[in-house]
Amino acid sequence: MENNKILVVEDDKSIREMLTFALETEGFKVESEKNGAEALKRNNEFKPNLVLLDLMLPDINGFEVCKKIQQERDIPVIMVTAKNDIVDKVLGLEIGADDYITKPFHIKEVIARVNKSLQRIEKSIKLEKEKNLIEIGKESYIDEDGRIVIKNGEEISLRPKEFDLLHLLAVNKGRVFSREELLDKIWSYDYFGELRTVDVHIRRIRAKIEDSENKYIETVFGVGYKLR
Repeated sequence: MENNKILVVEDDKSIREMLTFALETEGFKVESEKNGAEALKRNNEFKPNLVLLDLMLPDINGFEVCKKIQQERDIPVIMVTAKNDIVDKVLGLEIGADDYITKPFHIKEVIARVNKSLQRIEKSIKLEKEKNLIEIGKESYIDEDGRIVIKNGEEISLRPKEFDLLHLLAVNKGRVFSREELLDKIWSYDYFGELRTVDVHIRRIRAKIEDSENKYIETVFGVGYKLR
């Protein structure tokens, strides 16, 4: 666990220092903050693998801090609070908290829950790497098994021919295909369609997977298309 970084957000100095010391003893790299505003800033700078977040902060509600952290970075957040209300627990989990610890707590419980959350994330990452994924751009992949595109962690469904067309370009990244070639390979020689059929499908694919900052399919004028 020595490579994992933990951000402790706790307004009580004694608890903050206790958690920091215990986690560092376990081999974690730890930084701490006493309020929500500083925690959000530190989250962007420190880029922790997990956040221990007190619910009752002096400036920003812990629920709001949790939501903003999850919007910025997909990491586990363990909420720590003196409250023992089931409604708070459910709300915390619904907005993205990975776990919930109620004060007073035993430090061994905190360590165990931190390790469990990190192991769950590491297992998830390992499973993702084992999938048949083809990278098509920044944070964008083709899942060959699921026949979908994963963009920024979200699944994007393509129609069968759209997927086949994008997949062909992806496994031959950099190669230029003419419209005739694409029509033959995707629709087969038995398909008597027009070349603009390819253009229509390319346009649909672009609308689903591209945006103003990320362009993956390049038009080679007078020839056809390729994946950048």
